[in-house]
This record gives sequence, C-alpha cells and structure tokens, in this order.
Amino acid sequence: MSESDWLALKVTLELSGVTTLVLLVLGTPLAWWLARSRSRFAVVAESIVALPLVLPPTVLGFYMLVLLGPKGLVGSTLEAMGLHHLAFTFPGLVVASTLYSLPFMTQPLKDAFNAVGNRMIEAAATLRAGPWDRFFTVAVPMARRGFLTAITLTFAHTVGEFGVVLMVGGNIPDQTRVLSIAIYDHAEAMEYASAHILAGGLLAASFLMLVTVYALNRRYMTVHL
Repeated sequence: MSESDWLALKVTLELSGVTTLVLLVLGTPLAWWLARSRSRFAVVAESIVALPLVLPPTVLGFYMLVLLGPKGLVGSTLEAMGLHHLAFTFPGLVVASTLYSLPFMTQPLKDAFNAVGNRMIEAAATLRAGPWDRFFTVAVPMARRGFLTAITLTFAHTVGEFGVVLMVGGNIPDQTRVLSIAIYDHAEAMEYASAHILAGGLLAASFLMLVTVYALNRRYMTVHL
C-alpha cells in the first residue's frame, strides 16, 4: 500500500467512526419513537428514514452537494455567519454519510425495541420508574443485540460508501479521499494489484464483521432458549 492508500484508510476509519457515533446518538431516540409511536406521521417518518435504501447514492449525493455548497441553504447560511461551506470537506462527508447510513442504524434498533414489547416497560412503570429509567434500565439492555447489529452495519456500510462521498467530498487526499475512491482510482489507472489489495481487505473486513454479529446473535439465542 502506498502512502496515499494509508491516508485513505485513515480517512475512511475516521469517517466511519464519527458517523457511527453520530447515528448512535441521533438514531437511538428516533428508533425508539418509531417503535412506540402510534402517530400517523410515523409512517411518513419511517419512509424518509428508509429512503436511502432505495435512492441511488448519486441522487442523494447531488442534493447534499447542492444543500451544503456555497449556494445551498446550509452552505450559504454558514458563509453568512463567517464560516466555510461544507462541500468538499470532511464535516460535509460526515453529514452526508449520516443521512446515507441512517436506516442501517435505525432499522435494527427499531426492530429490537419492538421486540422488547410493553410488558417489561409497564412492569417498570408500576415500580415508579420514570420514562428515562424505563428506557435505560429496561429497553436498552433488552435491545443490546439490536445495538450490536446496528453499530456493525452502520460502520461497515460507511466504510463501503462511494457515490455519496464522491459527490459531496470529491477526491482530496488526506481530507475526503476514502478507500472506495482509492480503489476506483487504482482501477481507472489499471493498477489492478493495488486495487486488489484494497478491495480484498475491505471484503475480508466486512465478512469478519458480519460473521461476528451473526455468531454473537446465535450464541445469544442459544443461551436464552
């Protein structure tokens, strides 16, 4: 691996880690609301959350680029405040990746919270546990498998992003150039040996993360049957 490839790996890991943490903070209450809400707007919200699953990445990336750029709503607002717009920056990548990976965090958590049911929550309420106590001492521990799955899928999905990060971040070494873009660059230059190293590494890492998640889930199910 060349120095530029190592830098791409660093950017990729930083982006995946930050995106996962941001989505863990934002996606957990959203998933809880989607699992518990009986509002008719919950269906609309759930559809918006799941939209990146069916929307072409370049479409989302294009609109994010317009929004975060100097003439977009967010970008122009930031520049009016004396700040820099977010297009072709690492913070811009985090914003775009957060939206693109949102369903990979929210959906597993929503399913896990649905599996908790109402019985244990209501039992905690009868013991005078407040809403926050019921959430952190009952719902979260019972949904820990969902958290493991959500965190792993979100991290792995962010590592493999291409279209969105290319549209929003471009290809700036040590700033927005991630491994998927590095693989594309190597393939375009017909440097297949370097592309094989990076692609094979991503394939192996993704496979190991999935094997770990499924193995832990199977072990949990075996213990609790």
